[in-house]
Amino acid sequence: MRMGLAGLISGLVSRRTASLLAAAAVVAFAASAHAAKHPKKSAHGAIAYEPTSRATGYSYDFKSAREAKVEALKQCRDPACEVVLSFHNACGAVAQGPGKPFAVTGATRAEAQTKALRLCGHKACEIVAWACTK
Repeated sequence: MRMGLAGLISGLVSRRTASLLAAAAVVAFAASAHAAKHPKKSAHGAIAYEPTSRATGYSYDFKSAREAKVEALKQCRDPACEVVLSFHNACGAVAQGPGKPFAVTGATRAEAQTKALRLCGHKACEIVAWACTK
């Protein structure tokens, strides 16, 4: 059976498309198998702060929020310290100005710090603590 030029081109395109789809399926399967073997770790962090003394404590990469909070409080050297921020697979920052402290989370250190300073809203505001999970 003889195949015309149009049929030959159509067959080549179909085989090429099928090959590309098969390769994409193999890559997708390998990626999902890797993700199943290596799930993203759940990491918790916290920041403790006392505004009068400006004492800080922080923690990151703990298995639970409770453990992260306990560690942040241990690090804070003022008995009046309180946990002002808890975060999960993220970053956190605390800004202090003339008024109350502002604690926020962000995907990166820069994002968290920028958001905290923006919320604080005074030229005298400064970052007093930050932490990020890995």
